[in-house]
Amino acid sequence: MTYVVTETCIDLKDKSCIEVCPVDCIHEADEDRMVYIDPDECIDCGACVDPCPVDAIYAEEDVPQPQLPFVEINKVYFKDKGTARGKVDAVKAPAG
Repeated sequence: MTYVVTETCIDLKDKSCIEVCPVDCIHEADEDRMVYIDPDECIDCGACVDPCPVDAIYAEEDVPQPQLPFVEINKVYFKDKGTARGKVDAVKAPAG
């Protein structure tokens, strides 16, 4: 099991989750529209869940059906950031 960041994080990037992660497995870059949890680094502690102000983080097996594409998006990010960013843009078009 790992934790997954979902759609409500897009364009918010509050980063409260990053501050509380004991293993620094939550990543983002300036060009990212959301944060991502590395499934290979996540220790399944759940410390990131409560600080998230928009309830964007779920245990993988608890991700709501409409948000299931984000399980794959989070995994893809750590192999191909460009593809993950494209998938995010396909879910929610950039503003402007």
